[in-house]
Amino acid sequence: MPTDLVQSCRIHPADLPDEAVIFGSTAAMREVHGQIERILHTDLPVLIQGESGTGKEVVAKFLHARSSRCDGPFVKVNCPSIPEKLLEGELFGYEPGSGSAPRQGQRGMVNLASGGTLFLDEIGDLDWTLQTKLLLLLQDGHCSPIEGGMGRPAQVRVICATRGDLEKAMEKRTFREDLFYRIDVINLHLAPLRERREDIPRLCEHFQEKLARRYRRAAPPLTPDALHALKQWHWPGNIRELENWIARAIILGSDPVQGAEVAPRTAPPATDLRPRNGHLKAASRQASAAATRSVILKVLQANRWNRRKTAEELNLSYRSLLYKLREGGAGQRRKRQKGVPPRP
Repeated sequence: MPTDLVQSCRIHPADLPDEAVIFGSTAAMREVHGQIERILHTDLPVLIQGESGTGKEVVAKFLHARSSRCDGPFVKVNCPSIPEKLLEGELFGYEPGSGSAPRQGQRGMVNLASGGTLFLDEIGDLDWTLQTKLLLLLQDGHCSPIEGGMGRPAQVRVICATRGDLEKAMEKRTFREDLFYRIDVINLHLAPLRERREDIPRLCEHFQEKLARRYRRAAPPLTPDALHALKQWHWPGNIRELENWIARAIILGSDPVQGAEVAPRTAPPATDLRPRNGHLKAASRQASAAATRSVILKVLQANRWNRRKTAEELNLSYRSLLYKLREGGAGQRRKRQKGVPPRP
């Protein structure tokens, strides 16, 4: 299974941003921090909700790294990115004799996370059948491999995340009501960046330091009017969009960033912000994708379209970079211009 779809790692608190960066200074995020502090040494299931780009995975890692399970693995499963036919086996394992020889007896992600945390990203996209098996796991703590077989005890904490509305999904009968009440024991709602504008200067400092190290380039300073302009932008892509904006500022040059430069660099063309269905979530995804595509194209240009070097510099797997290029049509654009690097 590709590492960008299923990830297993050990997390140390020093590998994560400071608490001041993760939670900031708003009352809503301080409440989230307080809730986490009260449940650190429990095994209660946690549901993290928030718009795309609000930092749900970072909060899940913070909870794991500060909990009594910190010495165990943190296993992330990106639910919508794995085909349904494969997801059951990847989650719960393969019983000997259940399929192709290389997979017989393979442990699933639930058992690999034993002693640690299983993080199910975008739980709302989980198939109904797998929702049932997850419900059984949460009820009795046993994990049954594909094609039956003996269930195994699974000493694992489950953290789920979603950007969707699970209550509406229950009304449409695409998400089990009994599973919702199992995973919604502790509910953490992450505020969008437009509701925590006072945290933008500290987030900018963090991303400047982080990305300057990654790209081995000096981060251009932000003038006071630039910071003011950043605080006025509504950030449909949330913290991820801000990170992409800082990355683009580092890649494009070292001059101080002026306020007049903020809006053109941050906002895609107005037509991009008017999705056909008129939904804000769709506009947010479009804006975030546009910012990501712009950064990737600039790094490709700087590396003379060497995709492997670009993937390494962007801290992406080569497979993920190829997917993002196909998704954004960058490969076709370059071909159409007969080798001339495209403009974002």
